[in-house]
Amino acid sequence: MTPATLLLRVEGPLQSWGTASPFDVRDSGREPSKSGIIGLLCAALGRPRTAPVDDLASLSMGVRIDAAGSIVADFHTAGGGHERGVPTASGARGRTVITRRMYLQDAAFLVGLFGASEKLEVLAEAVRGPVWPLCLGRQACVPSRPLVDEDSLVSLPLLDALTGAPWEERPRTATPAELEVVLETRPDEGAGLRNDQPLGAAFLHRSFGPRYVRSVFVPVTEVQPGPGASLA
Repeated sequence: MTPATLLLRVEGPLQSWGTASPFDVRDSGREPSKSGIIGLLCAALGRPRTAPVDDLASLSMGVRIDAAGSIVADFHTAGGGHERGVPTASGARGRTVITRRMYLQDAAFLVGLFGASEKLEVLAEAVRGPVWPLCLGRQACVPSRPLVDEDSLVSLPLLDALTGAPWEERPRTATPAELEVVLETRPDEGAGLRNDQPLGAAFLHRSFGPRYVRSVFVPVTEVQPGPGASLA
């Protein structure tokens, strides 16, 4: 099987990639989580929540941060006083609680998935014509552009693919000196930890394990400019 990298353009007005907040404060990571991207692929394939996702989770993932965006908080209520409301310590239901949910606004990422080209071709076609609607972490967060195009599948290692893909300048955003690329790695390489590696039927059992990542910084002058980009 020929190795390749599938590139996904992950952009939208709002995104949210929570990994560590099951209660009243829902966080968002600063880049797409692996669990969130695997969930997006499951929606594209029409794979039910009860199905295992180990075949997708085995893909290596990297994320190039093209525009970091900023965090915005939104307030919700949960429970609403009905019989299925939030339970109290005594087990009674009906309580309403206020929750605070974090989103990334005006962020843009290039996500790379590395694995067998045959598997990635199937995923690319599924993303082009998804069975279920695609979202960027939460159902309300919709993509603002197609996630894949004709150049999304490349026969390159993960870092080379993420470095070589075009970068687009954003309006009202200063051109950065370098772009951060967050790559999966081994724990002995000075790695950071993400608890977002799906395990088995992860979306049924909420089962996620640790994943190690490291950051590589690429000068913008070494990245191919995309349409409308200026590196002057």
